[in-house]
Amino acid sequence: MKQKFRNTAKVALVLIYLVIVAGAVVRMTGSGMGCPDWPKCFGYYIPPTDASEIQFQPNHEYKKGYVIQIDDIFYYAKSDFTSGSELNLSNWEPNTTHDYNTFNAKHTWIEYINRLIGALSGIPILIFTIMSFWLWSHKKRLLFLSILTVFGMGFQAWLGKTVVDSNLLPYKITIHMVMALVIVALILYLIHASSSKIKSQKFDGLFKTGMIIATVLTLIQIVIGTQVRQFVDEQNTLSGYLNWDITELAPLEFYVHRSLSILVLLLNAWLFYRNRSLNLGFKKFRFIIILIGLEIATGIAMYYFNFPFSTQPIHLVLAALLIGVQFYIILESSQSKRSLNYRTEPS
Repeated sequence: MKQKFRNTAKVALVLIYLVIVAGAVVRMTGSGMGCPDWPKCFGYYIPPTDASEIQFQPNHEYKKGYVIQIDDIFYYAKSDFTSGSELNLSNWEPNTTHDYNTFNAKHTWIEYINRLIGALSGIPILIFTIMSFWLWSHKKRLLFLSILTVFGMGFQAWLGKTVVDSNLLPYKITIHMVMALVIVALILYLIHASSSKIKSQKFDGLFKTGMIIATVLTLIQIVIGTQVRQFVDEQNTLSGYLNWDITELAPLEFYVHRSLSILVLLLNAWLFYRNRSLNLGFKKFRFIIILIGLEIATGIAMYYFNFPFSTQPIHLVLAALLIGVQFYIILESSQSKRSLNYRTEPS
């Protein structure tokens, strides 16, 4: 059962990362308001594909929450009813939640697919939570953390609603992203805690402290990066895609983000050297070096080539993968310390 639990948690982890990828694509394409309501999309479980589908139709059966567009304003059906031959606005209430009243089929379906992947990711989480009841006698923390992950997914869904209702306020997008990383951390902990393998890694207090600092720095970089990305999105809206120069208009956050990246590189390079020189055995650290190298490459591409298409979401996804690997190595380091304490305890 423990191995099945672990495999299910791995599936959930992959799906959560796919949600992060899908969210990055939503930001890249400007599709965040493709569905102006939540959890449905234009009031439907399967959204419209053409603007004609949200125009008023006489003698049509409408369900509560269905959306129509009148004079460039969205109206929501107050309750279930069948329309007459003419529009009766008493059956409808205008959109007052936000000022977005535009239908774009491409944006709608990109956002809808993002939501579908998010809903799909909840299925393995529910499955491994049910499995954790059978593992209660073996590892009680698996049940507690599994239930916490379910609540985390619910909170993340609520955050998604607030993001839509706010018409994509930057700080809410940032909180939404950080919560996704919290869920990643919870699932990684469950994967690690359900492992039956005994690894031969060595504990080094300075290495673990450095890993914690490096992970916190990566999180700070992600938060600052979302602010830089908001600036880029605003400039693209004002001036057109790529019709402006980052070297002339860059905000302070951009230079802080770029300067901190040097610190991130140096700290992780030192950790890599310490891991190798002391033969600590943390083999996953090579992935950190690869991810940081790719992060630097996409960062250079964005700065010197004015944000080529897709570099922004790739940059974000790489950062999400990086912090995941860093956190897992912290877990492995903690386990190596427990193993050391167990071996040194007097018999």
